[in-house]
Amino acid sequence: MTNSNSEKLGLMICGHGSRNKEAVGQFAKLAERLRPRFPDWPVDYGYLEFANPVISHGLDNLIEAGCTRILAVPGMLFAAGHAKNDIPSVLNAYQAKKPGISIEYGRELGLDLKMIKAAGARIQEAIDAANAEHGELPIHETMLMVVGRGASDPDANSNVNKLMRMLWEGMGFGWGEVCYSGVTFPLVEPGLEHAAKLGYKRIIVFPYFLFTGILVRRIYNFTDEVAERHPDIQFVKADYLNDQDYVIETFVDRVNEILEGTNNMNCQMCKYRAQVLGFEAEVGLKQESHHHHVEGVDTKDCEYCEDNQCTNECLKHQPSTGHHHHDHSHGHAHAHEHNHSHGHDHAHGHGHHHHHDHDHGHHHHGHGHGHDHGHDHEQGHEHGHDDHHHHPYPHADHPLGPKSMYKKD
Repeated sequence: MTNSNSEKLGLMICGHGSRNKEAVGQFAKLAERLRPRFPDWPVDYGYLEFANPVISHGLDNLIEAGCTRILAVPGMLFAAGHAKNDIPSVLNAYQAKKPGISIEYGRELGLDLKMIKAAGARIQEAIDAANAEHGELPIHETMLMVVGRGASDPDANSNVNKLMRMLWEGMGFGWGEVCYSGVTFPLVEPGLEHAAKLGYKRIIVFPYFLFTGILVRRIYNFTDEVAERHPDIQFVKADYLNDQDYVIETFVDRVNEILEGTNNMNCQMCKYRAQVLGFEAEVGLKQESHHHHVEGVDTKDCEYCEDNQCTNECLKHQPSTGHHHHDHSHGHAHAHEHNHSHGHDHAHGHGHHHHHDHDHGHHHHGHGHGHDHGHDHEQGHEHGHDDHHHHPYPHADHPLGPKSMYKKD
């Protein structure tokens, strides 16, 4: 599609990336499903880390196709560090090297009525299957457990609770709870053990994840373990979102928001911008993407995965530190400055000092401002950088939180 100024539009879908080939394949399938929705535009995709193609490669393809205005949307459920910082940082750095190219960044999928419908559809599929296998059970005798990714960003974590409440109230479950696969609390096993005490005959465990991977497998495995200890309760594993039709529709909406100039990211409760309860020390910290260390790193696939599917076998071979080649934690430190717009100003950062400062320009449609971001990265890589440190997560020692995650591995 072109306009009167001979501007050619292109669409870039930005993913996180995974060493799990099944997850990468699912993301690629989702990107392919978006192409027919924008038949006049070149559409490409790329990943931050652990997979190819990288984001810059997809951008190269769009420019080679003649695009001068690129709309980039993050393939993220919520706006934590990846959507707020890492992807914009990559886009900023790329655009700085490409004069005459405009890259406009959209917002995450977020809490959206269509995403709630997508989640509800997956949950209903699980209920229907359970009814067919075990017989009908009133919805008020059923409990919903929504499992979020878990982040060091309390705004993102709180969104999982709101999603759960919308599903609980909308579908009429007897009770609803939230737990997380990592980083924060409560984690899956203690969350399900707590749920088992509430007296419900059936518990639907729904991973609010876009794609499969080690964390989804871990959620299902913990569900099986808790179910064995409570044989009187039906534990039902719902499928994750994947490319559910309403997910595709939400991506289309995010692209159209950029064109309409209504794509402001929700930063009102961002811990980098305001003093969020318990995270006050993180206001004003700088941030820059850490993913350049693992961008495109996918040469060593998991040796335990079979037929591109995760077997969870790697957990048995995990080092005692709890770090794992699918899901690592790490610290970095860079002091970079970026300019891009979400319709507000930030001053962000964290204690990263490599003495290489950058100043990148980045444009959002109809907006302009500068901000520096501080980033807490909950899913790292296997490079050892002992001199890099994150700002500490304030509840890392919570008894139901991250340090209890690996007690049985």
